[in-house]
Amino acid sequence: MTASLPTWPYSRHIAHRGGGRLAPENTLAAMRVGAEHGFTMFEYDVKLSRDNVLVLMHDDDVDRTSNGHGPAAAKTFSELAQLDFGSWHSAAYAGEPLPTFAAVARYTVANGIASNVEIKPCPGREAETGAAVALAARELWQGAAVAPLLSSFAEEALQAAKDAAPELPRALLVEKVPADWLDRLVKYDCVALNINQKDATRELIDAVHAAGYRIAAWTVNDPERARLLLDWGIDGIFTDELAAIRPAA
Repeated sequence: MTASLPTWPYSRHIAHRGGGRLAPENTLAAMRVGAEHGFTMFEYDVKLSRDNVLVLMHDDDVDRTSNGHGPAAAKTFSELAQLDFGSWHSAAYAGEPLPTFAAVARYTVANGIASNVEIKPCPGREAETGAAVALAARELWQGAAVAPLLSSFAEEALQAAKDAAPELPRALLVEKVPADWLDRLVKYDCVALNINQKDATRELIDAVHAAGYRIAAWTVNDPERARLLLDWGIDGIFTDELAAIRPAA
């Protein structure tokens, strides 16, 4: 007998890091590009600055996505705010600032956009970041129609998020699907398993659903693969290709 599935008020098409390849990742500019392409759900990464401000950034270092150098964990929010997080992408986005989690929450909530908030802690700050993201999300989405989905590769961060705000939905994010995926979903009281799209099979999707959980896949950039996964009944696909793989008009 199949278990009943948890509520899933989310789009099946999720814009990876806000704007996919079309704009500098994890910026408000990226969110606006995602919205222009019809996306009603974004995935983005959140970590703590040295002085405990929650900001959007994927990497541990600022080098790839800004004109700065060194670990993000060593910089205060004021220092991060001085950096250019747009020029690396293209001249059109030169000067784009690093956004705070609060700013992005306000934008998404005001525009009816759902969020998959990936907790992306700087090394050694897993529990601290998980708790901070969950507590901030509880406050920022208070009264919102759809709660954010919190996910993380860092299981310590996911545990801390569960302890801090147990009512917020969580997803276990994995590089490779572990044999004990069900035990881990139970442990962190998750609603979903977020997997590498390479590991997605019809059998796995059916098994996760049969166990009473949702399943989403990152990062699906081939339109044929996207159609196949959606035909198999996957609950969500994260994509960088916002023009080629987008929600139906």
